[in-house]
Amino acid sequence: MTEDENKPIEEDSTLTSAEKAERAKTKEKKSDGSSHISHREHEALKEELAKCQSESKVNLDGWQRERAEFSNYKKRIDRESISLNQTITGSVIKKYLVILDDLELALKSRPTSGDGATWSNGIELIVRKLQTILDSEGIERINQNRVPFDPNLHEAISNEDNPDFASGEVIEVVRQGYKLGDRILRPAMVRVAQ
Repeated sequence: MTEDENKPIEEDSTLTSAEKAERAKTKEKKSDGSSHISHREHEALKEELAKCQSESKVNLDGWQRERAEFSNYKKRIDRESISLNQTITGSVIKKYLVILDDLELALKSRPTSGDGATWSNGIELIVRKLQTILDSEGIERINQNRVPFDPNLHEAISNEDNPDFASGEVIEVVRQGYKLGDRILRPAMVRVAQ
């Protein structure tokens, strides 16, 4: 026995008589070297173990459920963040599309000689820069001819007879349309064959 075990247990005045008796039993068991427990104690320990195991299982299930919910929450927040970013980008860019349209119209009737020609070259550079900015933001043009009319992408301004085009086919894009991802910022204004 060690010195600590040989020392008499100092009686703590705060211990109840039941606690003192339990300490005495523990000391007797240590001195006996006996680790035998009664059948009743064994059954009580088995019940406590089963209770702890079921509580552990409930806690594990709850933890796994919370973890899955948090993962789904993160994914939803990421999707909403991307959507919000596209909405904000789209609403800002839409305001500049009208300016780009005007510049492109100006370039269609540009002077070919004199001071106006060099000035129009500068305007063309500005249009290219604006288009580069749109491209870098992921904005795509809707400007194809000879494609079937799609009311989600196109806005028809006229239906015309044209033997060169099939019925319902886009003859000409009058005003460019734009989209950001799957969202249409502005449908293309088109002439459609009957």
